Amino acid sequence: MIALRELTTIKDLEQLEKIERNVWDMPPLPIHQTLTAVKNGGIIIGAFDKKEIIGFSYGFAGFKDSQTYLCSHMLGIEEEYRSKKIGEQLKRQQQEIAIRKGYSEIHWTYDPLETRNAYLNLTKLKGICSVYMENAYGEMKDGLNKGLPSDRFEVHWHISSGHVREAETVNYKNAVPLNEVNINNGLPSCTVFHEEQLTEDIYGFEVPKDFQHIKSENQEIAMEWRMLTRKIFQDLFRAGYAAVHLIPGKYTATYIFVKENTLNLGGHK
Repeated sequence: MIALRELTTIKDLEQLEKIERNVWDMPPLPIHQTLTAVKNGGIIIGAFDKKEIIGFSYGFAGFKDSQTYLCSHMLGIEEEYRSKKIGEQLKRQQQEIAIRKGYSEIHWTYDPLETRNAYLNLTKLKGICSVYMENAYGEMKDGLNKGLPSDRFEVHWHISSGHVREAETVNYKNAVPLNEVNINNGLPSCTVFHEEQLTEDIYGFEVPKDFQHIKSENQEIAMEWRMLTRKIFQDLFRAGYAAVHLIPGKYTATYIFVKENTLNLGGHK
């Protein structure tokens, strides 16, 4: 049984160091920084198996364009505990605490070609993405990110909105496909791109399901996917669409895009 609790003391925060090293292979964040964050609107939640910490989420107060939000900066889980819905549990606990503290939105970033993260962020949590950040963190040398530009989607999770809290009503089978994918030796490559005026209500775009596998097998194909998706996602966002859902398949996964102004992003009544 995994237990979750908010971390607020120096002793609590010292426990994060091992996970930070194991997950990202990097020096841990200074405790004086994380402690200051939680004393000023930040939220750090630990996931525990009995008394042992096996995962955490870390967010600090953010402010932009006269809006306050929680910037969810890190979520890490020990390898043997992944794919057990612990990440989802951490995010939902973060949502509850954030609402209690007065936040209406949580923002964070993820690599749009990491479909496991996309499925959690969009399909399960019902966050949306309409901001694309080219090479957001510059050259990253950790095991997950090295070798490619660190492009990111910025998730906006409207935690009290009708979009998040109400049942889904969009029929994703009506999505107009924007590309076709060919599979060679288990590696997907985009063979056809449908040029569109981007006027339909709903679009679908296929991406590789396991991007880390592509990176390990063929760096050239991985770079092609990075640059292709950079262009089409930016085109969609400029045209007023937002990524709202991800449908996984065997070798690929399909992003779903709808007009952002059709979403119920206001407070739940």
